[in-house]
Amino acid sequence: MNLDIKIIKDTLMVRVGGEMDMLVADQLRYEIDRVIRGKNIRNLILDMEAVTFMDSAGLAVILGRYKKMAASGGKMYIIKARPGVKKVLELSGVDKLVAICTDEKDIINL
Repeated sequence: MNLDIKIIKDTLMVRVGGEMDMLVADQLRYEIDRVIRGKNIRNLILDMEAVTFMDSAGLAVILGRYKKMAASGGKMYIIKARPGVKKVLELSGVDKLVAICTDEKDIINL
């Protein structure tokens, strides 16, 4: 798994690459939570363009971060998900909680 983390004002942008599975779920969860705790983060954007595979552990990471953002009044977005990953998000119902957008520009219109 590759991670690129960037903070823009009160928004955390996390670019994830590779597989989001049980082998990397704890590391991904830790890294995102570490930044959220240390900064005044109101929004989380997961850029999943380079995610090649996601299982239930990856879904659990997403749902957990969604709950953290919602509990603090923030929002979470997923952008650039590949068709296979997007299908997993839709079948699991994550798309009912987290906005799935084509790119960053779509978020402005929400």
